[in-house]
Amino acid sequence: MFNLLAKFLKLLNGDASPGQISLGFAFALFVGLTPFFSLHNLIILFLVCVIRVNLGAFFLGSAVFTLIAFIVDPLMISVGESLLNNPELTSLWTGLYQSDVWRAFKFNHTLLLGSVVTASVLFIPMVIVSRIIISVYRERLMKWFEKLQISKMIKASKFYKAYEKLGELS
Repeated sequence: MFNLLAKFLKLLNGDASPGQISLGFAFALFVGLTPFFSLHNLIILFLVCVIRVNLGAFFLGSAVFTLIAFIVDPLMISVGESLLNNPELTSLWTGLYQSDVWRAFKFNHTLLLGSVVTASVLFIPMVIVSRIIISVYRERLMKWFEKLQISKMIKASKFYKAYEKLGELS
């Protein structure tokens, strides 16, 4: 837990742009909220590698959203179930399922469909909100925290120096 928090703070205090970090968190929504072994996750991983996304934020966000997914899975299942049972969308689902390409995505599963739709809806708000939070943190809170006496004491300790060396090795 402390390791995850330390990595998060190191990420926020690093040199990566807020846009790259926020995109990493937003793409992590898909990988974290949806079942991992899915075709759409391969596409997300490809996009993460092609687009300039902070990989640390992506992997950290994936771990956090995976933990959150255990809590919200019943909600995702109900979203997917309501979409699949909607009579107005029956022809869409039938047409997609008759195509081999769309059948490979397995959108006929309630959990997968509900979590992909939820992650798609939350993608843009996640980019915007996380970018604002990172910018505000860097402009105001980071400078204030570095001025605190306890922060100076922690950075001067042998434990912190050993931790920094371990961070450089990984």
